[in-house]
Amino acid sequence: MIRSELVQKLCADFPGLTQREVESVVGAIFDSITDQLAGGGRVELRGFGAFSTRQRDARVGRNPRTGAAVDVDAKRVPYFKPGKEMRERLNLQEVTAE
Repeated sequence: MIRSELVQKLCADFPGLTQREVESVVGAIFDSITDQLAGGGRVELRGFGAFSTRQRDARVGRNPRTGAAVDVDAKRVPYFKPGKEMRERLNLQEVTAE
C-alpha cells in the first residue's frame, strides 16, 4: 500500500472527513515519526510495532557496475520491529490458509 492508497482507504472509512483533511493528518503523523527518529528518538505504536534507528559503521563497498572500491560513510538507518499483536495476526493468516 502506498501513501495515496492509505489516504483513499481512510477517506472511505471516515466519510465525514475530506480528502485534504485526511492527507493533512497522514502527513502530520509521518512527519512526527520522522522528526522523532531524526532527533535520535524511538516511536512505539502499541499493537503495531516500534520505529527506531540503528548505526551503520563506515565500510568499503563496491560499485556494482565497475567493481571499483567505494568508501561508504557511517550513517543511521531506520529500523522497524513489529509488535507481538501484529506478528500474531500475520501468523494467524498462515495457519488458517493451510
